[in-house]
Amino acid sequence: MKPFDLEALINSLSGIEIISDSGQVAKLSQDYHTFSPVLVAKLAGKVGDIVIRPGNEQEVLKVAANCAKYRVPVTVRGAGTGNYGQCVPLHGGVILDMTRMQEIRWIKPGVARVEAGVKLAALDKKAREIGWEMRMAPSTYRTATIAGFVAGGSGGIGSIQYGLLGDRGNLLALRVVTLEDEPRLIELRGDDVQKVNHAWGINGIITEVEIPLGPAYPWAEVIVTFDEFMAAARFGQALADADGMIKKEIGIFASPIPQYFTPLRQYIPDGTHAALLLIAEPSLELLPGLVQQHGGKITYQQPAQAAGKSANLLEFTWNHTTLHARTVDISITYLQSIFPGDVETGHGTSLQLVEHMYHHYGDEVMMHLEFIRVNGTAIPAALQLVRYTTEERLNEIIRDHEEQGVFIANPHTYIIEDGGRKVIDPEQLKFKEMVDPYGLMNPGKSKALELKVKNF
Repeated sequence: MKPFDLEALINSLSGIEIISDSGQVAKLSQDYHTFSPVLVAKLAGKVGDIVIRPGNEQEVLKVAANCAKYRVPVTVRGAGTGNYGQCVPLHGGVILDMTRMQEIRWIKPGVARVEAGVKLAALDKKAREIGWEMRMAPSTYRTATIAGFVAGGSGGIGSIQYGLLGDRGNLLALRVVTLEDEPRLIELRGDDVQKVNHAWGINGIITEVEIPLGPAYPWAEVIVTFDEFMAAARFGQALADADGMIKKEIGIFASPIPQYFTPLRQYIPDGTHAALLLIAEPSLELLPGLVQQHGGKITYQQPAQAAGKSANLLEFTWNHTTLHARTVDISITYLQSIFPGDVETGHGTSLQLVEHMYHHYGDEVMMHLEFIRVNGTAIPAALQLVRYTTEERLNEIIRDHEEQGVFIANPHTYIIEDGGRKVIDPEQLKFKEMVDPYGLMNPGKSKALELKVKNF
C-alpha cells in the first residue's frame, strides 16, 4: 500500500485516545495466532503504527473519516482472543481498539442491545438478573468482546443447543460505521447481518450488536470418565441426541489430553478418557442411567451455585483445551473440524469416521470432540490437538481429513477463504465495495480483495 501521513492523521484526532508507545502498539497488534507455528512465521513483525481507542460512536465516525482522508489502513480489534491473526495488521496503520465502548444499551426478555466492546461475561451476568443468558460463547467469554465474537468467532459453549453464530436467528442486528470520505452509520437487521458476520472486520466497524438471549438455567458441572475413547464418544452423541435433556456443553477428550488439565487431574485417572459437561440441574436425574449405559463413571459434580468457583470446567473446553496443552508442551497445535452428520459421503456415520481417525493417527492427532447442533442435528465438531513436526506434515493431515469427508476450518491461515469458506460470500464482497471504497479495512485478509489492495 502507498505511504500515508500518520502525523496528519494524529493531528486530526485531538481529544481521542491514541497510543503510540511501540511496546503497547506491538502488544495490541497481536492475538492468539501463536497457537499456530505456521502463522507465527507468516505474521512475524506485523504491527500497527498507532492504536486508537474511541469512547463512543461519534469518535469512531471521526476516526473513520480521517483514516479515509489520509488513506490509512484500519484493523479493528476487541480483546484479541481470536486465533488466526484476524486482528493482526498486514499493512500497519491504525489498530482501532473498541474495548472502551462498554455500554449495555438495554436488555429485555429474550434480547439485548450492547456496544461493541461489552465483554460476554458482563452481558451474561446482566441478562441473568432478569432470567436470561447468552445463547453461546467461546471459552474466552470472560475477556472476549461481543463485536470481536461476531467478527471472528463462530460458536462455542451453548452451540449444542442453539447451533452456530451464523445460523439464522442467532444475530438480530449490527450497527456499523463505514470507511468513506463521509462515513455512514448503517443498521443491518435480520439476514442482512451476514454481510458483516464473521468477516474479520473487512466490512465495516461494528459499534453495536443486538443479540437474542436464551432462558437462563441453573447449570451443573459434571466430569465423566471412560476406559475406552469410543465409549466416551458414543456417550457424547447419545447425550447430544437426548432432546429432552437441557445441556450447554459436551466436550469429549481422548487420553492423554486430560493430563494437561492440571487442576482436574485428581478427577481423571491417567489413561482414562473424559467428558466435561454442563447440564441443567433438572436434567441431572437422567444422567447416571445414560453414563452407566456407556460404561462411564461420574467423578466430579458441582451444583449450579458452586459451579465455576473452584475448577471452572468451561475453561478447559473448546480452544482453552489447546491453551492448557500448550502450557505443558509448546509444540502442540490444533485443527478445527466438523465431522459429517450423515452417510452420504460413503464413509459411514460421523462416529465411525471419528473412530477411524482416532485409531489411524493415535497420539499424533489427539481427539477432542465438541458436540454442536447443525441444521437441527447434533454432530461432533473437533478441535484435535496435533503434535506439530512440519508444515508439510500438517497439510498432509488436513488433506487426509478433507479427502475422507471431514470439513476442516483451517486455523493455520489468515486468509478468510482458506480458513474453510473456500469462497468469500458474494454479498459480503458487494457490501465491502460500498462501505470501504479505498480498501482500507484489514487489507490482505481476503484473496478476492488482494488485487484491489495491490492496485491501490
